[in-house]
Amino acid sequence: MFWNFVATIICGLGAAGIAMGIRALTRKRAPRWIIPVFAGIGMMAFQIYMEYSWYGQMTERLPESSVVVSTEAAAEFWRPWSFFVPQINRVTVLDRDSLRNAPSGADTFQFRLYHFRQTYGGRVSHGGWLLNCPSRELVALTDDGQPDTAQVRRLATDDRLYQEVCD
Repeated sequence: MFWNFVATIICGLGAAGIAMGIRALTRKRAPRWIIPVFAGIGMMAFQIYMEYSWYGQMTERLPESSVVVSTEAAAEFWRPWSFFVPQINRVTVLDRDSLRNAPSGADTFQFRLYHFRQTYGGRVSHGGWLLNCPSRELVALTDDGQPDTAQVRRLATDDRLYQEVCD
């Protein structure tokens, strides 16, 4: 986060330098207020770039055994540009190395899912899951490894998680 702050300041200073160059080229006919305006635009542009490049940077760092099974893009009012191009800010990743047959049956698989959320500090949560392939039922595992049957979900056959686990 510190280096992100430093890079934002450097982008603002660079954009302000461009505005100062414009003022010099126009023999100071360009208004003085373009310097802080350019600085602000430079910092905003860098922050927007970082927000939209988060998904690519995050997925590049994943191990080869990981598969992105879902993404969530959202528009937020404090980021008005996201109404035009929604940014991906949540990602669910399947850890293929954790995939194994569950003790309860041959067509039931146990695995771990990781949920990444874009924040300044970065948020990661994970948990164990069971998927019964014939019935397409997805069940979370509690901390002691028991299925939480109160939260059963049925996946569609075209769901990426279902395809990765059951195919």
